Amino acid sequence: MEKDKYGVWSVRIPDVDGKPGIPHGSRVKFRMQKGDGQWIDRIPAWIKYATVEAGKMGASYDGILWNPSEDQRYKFEHPRPPKPVVPRIYEAHVGMSSKEPCVASYIDFADNVLPRIKANNYNTVQLMAVMEHSYYASFGYHVTNFFGVSSRSGTPEELKYLIDKAHSLGLRVLMDVVHSHASNNIKDGLNGFDLGQQTQESYFHTGDRGYHKLWDSRLFNYNNWEVERFLLSNLRWWLEEYQFDGFRFDGVTSMLYHHHGIHMSFSGRYRDYFSEASDVDAAVYLMLANELVHTLYPDATTIAEDVSGMPTLGRPVSEGGVGFDYRLAMGIPDTWIKLLKEVTDEHWSMAEIASTLLNRRYTEKAIAYAESHDQSLVGDKTLAFMLMDKEMYAGMSALQEQSIIIERGIALHKMIHFLTMALGGDGYLNFMGNEFGHPEWIDFPREGNKWSYDKCRRQWDLVDTDHLRYKFMNEFDKAMNALEEKYHFLTLPLIVSSAHDKDKVIVFERGDLVFVFNFHPETTYEGYKIGCDLPGKYKIALDSDAFDFGGRGRVGHDVDHFTSPEGIPGRPETNFNNRPSSFLVLSPARTCQVYFKVPEDAVQSEEENEEPAASVLQLISQSAAQKDLPFNFMDDIPDFSQD
Repeated sequence: MEKDKYGVWSVRIPDVDGKPGIPHGSRVKFRMQKGDGQWIDRIPAWIKYATVEAGKMGASYDGILWNPSEDQRYKFEHPRPPKPVVPRIYEAHVGMSSKEPCVASYIDFADNVLPRIKANNYNTVQLMAVMEHSYYASFGYHVTNFFGVSSRSGTPEELKYLIDKAHSLGLRVLMDVVHSHASNNIKDGLNGFDLGQQTQESYFHTGDRGYHKLWDSRLFNYNNWEVERFLLSNLRWWLEEYQFDGFRFDGVTSMLYHHHGIHMSFSGRYRDYFSEASDVDAAVYLMLANELVHTLYPDATTIAEDVSGMPTLGRPVSEGGVGFDYRLAMGIPDTWIKLLKEVTDEHWSMAEIASTLLNRRYTEKAIAYAESHDQSLVGDKTLAFMLMDKEMYAGMSALQEQSIIIERGIALHKMIHFLTMALGGDGYLNFMGNEFGHPEWIDFPREGNKWSYDKCRRQWDLVDTDHLRYKFMNEFDKAMNALEEKYHFLTLPLIVSSAHDKDKVIVFERGDLVFVFNFHPETTYEGYKIGCDLPGKYKIALDSDAFDFGGRGRVGHDVDHFTSPEGIPGRPETNFNNRPSSFLVLSPARTCQVYFKVPEDAVQSEEENEEPAASVLQLISQSAAQKDLPFNFMDDIPDFSQD
């Protein structure tokens, strides 16, 4: 073997009679002798595929030489879709995507789940647990083989089929990449190359700095040249070999600080972010990573999982920023869970909810979400199950009268998700199944649950069964995504005109759209005045109370709402809620509506197509004819036209 200037050992094995020296699909490890004379086996750090012997409990993974012949390689047929104006992201885990209690395959996901995602009007899929991880219950976050595809769901070529199928549907595919830490496994993970050498010659820091106490995992030394080469090459590999469209970087908060964000409360003050606690090496690596990704593929999307609110994280590297396109708005789901667990509906503060949803750094884009995979892990529940709990087992049939709990749960489920989308950021994310109110929680097979897959699957039959109420939440999810696709309202100027704690109503505008959320548990407001900027005629664009969404259908969709001027022009303090115009609406309890301004040319066209209004004389004449009255009856009517 030869050692290069970066400290990497390699050996070239020549072909034999025109065939590879090591055949495709061969199990491979390499053996090396430590300084103390002990021989050890390890999987190559750059292995592209690794599997475990089936049926053997506790077996370690073996590397597989993945080098298929040209006719066996998957060839991409569809180009990458263009970068969407607004990312509407469907977070998914391939392994748990089947309705059956099993590990689903890439092929099954491509053929059966991708069409569902497309039908619900998402434009981006975010795949979890793609990088090989020996511990299934880690959700893919304890990576053992960074260049390897998770073998539980299939082969590298089958993953390529999935991504190509997504592209054919117009869906972009992001990968949940884990460069914040590595599995602690020695026999089948990168940690096996830590043989007690100095940190300058290791992937990881030595001592406490190289170990994450909460995650039980190893931490990279981003100052090492070879570590940067390894991780940056890893990003390029996934972009070019598999045609991924970008990455969601996991654990960014842990990377940015030596304290890893553990037991830290970030107030927003600069000293929380820029101090000796900042990990400059990690920040520089993330800058390099974003620069590389956007240089190789300018339309790539990168998202940071950061709870700290690090300034400039979402600004370009050319401006001195870290370079991410978006950060996750991680405080939003925590707020909803706290409200649902600790505060009754009638005591929810509209001002506090609006403040939380608006709490993001100016000019740094955020992806909003009401719940992700984190919120439904064992020990917690999905929002739907938190709202309706055991009532979901017997109360979801639309063939029977819904209980108060079910009606409240479905109503708030729709409102929480839509308000999060509309007010919480510049993009939206939903975890697989939550769009239709998936019940219960997620629990991977483990000894504690007798290795059961029952809670590690998605019960698609619930939303596919027409007489169950899950379909109503799913249809609303489709509609709110379609509304965003039509208007791209997440790119439009945002103004909150009212967050009324007594009325329990939030009113805001996105461009020409006016959003009204009535969280009051009982009160329906008739003739409720809402402010707006532009005068004219408004009509319903979306209504959570519509019959199609399981509502009562109380709001008329064919009603025209005409604005009235408010206050003195040019003096906002005299306006209604600082808005120069207003109109009146019906706002039923626990519902939300969106109103769109009818374009002026459409209003004019409607007026031109209307039949001319009949005069009073014409109406009386028609009435007389219908009643067979004598002709001279009309002669007794004065001719007002001569006056």
